[in-house]
Amino acid sequence: MEAPTPPSPTELDAAERIILLWDSTASEEARERMIFEGHRDEVDRYLQAVDEIQRSMSSASLVSDDDQAKLNSAIQIAMARLEDEFRNILLNHTSPIEPDSLTSADPSSSTHSSAADSTSEFEDFSPEDDSGLTTPKASSASVGDADELLQRGDSSNTCSYRSTSSIRELDLIPSDAVVDLRNIAERMIAAGYLRACIQVYGGVRKSAVDSSFRRLKIEKLSIGDVQRLQWEQLEAKIRRWIRAAKACVRIVFASEKKLCEQIFNGIGTAIDDACFMETVKEPAIQLFNFAEAISISRRSPEKLFKILDLHDALMDLMPDIESVFESKSSESIRIQAVEILSRLAEAARGILSEFENAVLREPSKVPVPGGTIHPLTRYVMNYISLISDYKQTLNELIVSKPSTGSRYSGDPTTPDMEFAELEGKTPLALHLIWIIVILQFNLDGKSKHYKDASIAHLFMMNNVHYIVQKIKGSPELREMIGDDYLRKLTGKFRQAATSYQRATWVSVLYCLRDEGLHVSGSFSSGVSKSALRERFKSFNAMFEEVHRTQATWLIPDSQLREELRISISEKLIPAYRSFLGRFRSHIESGRHPENYIKYSVEDLETAVLDFFEGYSVSQHLRRRSQ
Repeated sequence: MEAPTPPSPTELDAAERIILLWDSTASEEARERMIFEGHRDEVDRYLQAVDEIQRSMSSASLVSDDDQAKLNSAIQIAMARLEDEFRNILLNHTSPIEPDSLTSADPSSSTHSSAADSTSEFEDFSPEDDSGLTTPKASSASVGDADELLQRGDSSNTCSYRSTSSIRELDLIPSDAVVDLRNIAERMIAAGYLRACIQVYGGVRKSAVDSSFRRLKIEKLSIGDVQRLQWEQLEAKIRRWIRAAKACVRIVFASEKKLCEQIFNGIGTAIDDACFMETVKEPAIQLFNFAEAISISRRSPEKLFKILDLHDALMDLMPDIESVFESKSSESIRIQAVEILSRLAEAARGILSEFENAVLREPSKVPVPGGTIHPLTRYVMNYISLISDYKQTLNELIVSKPSTGSRYSGDPTTPDMEFAELEGKTPLALHLIWIIVILQFNLDGKSKHYKDASIAHLFMMNNVHYIVQKIKGSPELREMIGDDYLRKLTGKFRQAATSYQRATWVSVLYCLRDEGLHVSGSFSSGVSKSALRERFKSFNAMFEEVHRTQATWLIPDSQLREELRISISEKLIPAYRSFLGRFRSHIESGRHPENYIKYSVEDLETAVLDFFEGYSVSQHLRRRSQ
């Protein structure tokens, strides 16, 4: 290919005059006017003049040192001018992204938005575990409340977009301005002013990205800043970060990458990538530093669901991150995202393991009044119900069985679990069953702090029944736990109910037996009135004590409460009716029968209705006096 013909001396002088005419350091008029804001003929003449100067500099026919010096001076003046023009075009055509466009990054709502926010039921109990850049004038915006910004647009922005899967690339700058920017960039880079071009571009566009960050309420927080915040503050910031990260990756960063390609692609080797990273590297690090800080923060049970939300959001974004940051120069951003994802997964696994240990070791020893549901039971069951809402994610993260008591042979402080009975269960399902096993184990230990065996059995009945009802109430949890294990749990609370009845009523009903009432040795069936009177007195005293005590006990579930009352009545009432029918006449024929027959059958039926209502002592006394 032949070398380009250098301009004639006349053409070169004319080009030099055009360059000097627009020297802003020597002319007030040149300082006040911008070439690319004027007539297109002026733009074309100036660019042609620059081209002629550059052709002359590359021509070997120029040998005069004076001519070379003049050309060097002219090109320096031209590059300074083009740098100013480049900056001005960028500023004039940089406008904030419309709020409606920023909210289009995630057309579907979060799968777990309601689940992770519904933590109020277990927040009341916590198991104890012993063991600023300056924004350019053209792109500045009033930064107010995020919700307000999401409701109002900027009518000056006429950006269009094209959609590629979940990425929505906006046209950030009009096409005619892009052409001008590319023309300037070509000449600056050809003259060796690549670094200056990249710095001007990055400075303006970085400010535009910062403006979008402020609209999305992305704060400039270091990892240390994040870790010093209270968890309640972080929960709201995590929700906002998830929405913002999708908008940043899929819209803001993707659109900036597109703009870099439009202006710089093909001009030089990977210049578009260099400009892209100059623009977004710091904002991207700022964005991902938040998630990184969460991933390495101190672990605690209440953090699990937000960590899983972060993990799911980042996992969902990974294909887009790999697409937007595909070049070698942006490899560090991809690596950071992958490492954060790994740490979030590890944090979730660690929290689950620590939660299991916390449930097992929860040390409270004060019996809950009335044998009702222990706060630990409510906490744990609400917690694992929420875990089941994340089963798709956790089934991918949890790949090993729980560390159960089988590893601690002979350790009385750790329960055991037979995996053979649970063949086919996923590791996550085994972990949930293990949590229920250790919860029961802990509750069994707490039941022993009751001095009365009856209320200990009632306590276990209440708590295991609550576990069963929570499993039945969650289709996801029930599917994982399985009906076989659910039947096993149902059998346990029914056994506890039976044990309660034996502990309470065997001795009461024993008073209503016939044995010991007949006169010894009598040929006829005589009845010992003294023995009969003692039997009635024993029954009265025992029933009165049971009634006084167990009216203050509580069965929160109305159906269970009614079933147990019916079961009691089915044993007590017929036995008392029969006993009273056989021996009433013997008492009534003697003196002061009212001292011995204190209850009619109807009285007992009414009294049983007081059982398990959780009355206070004063309430019970008032009811007795009515």
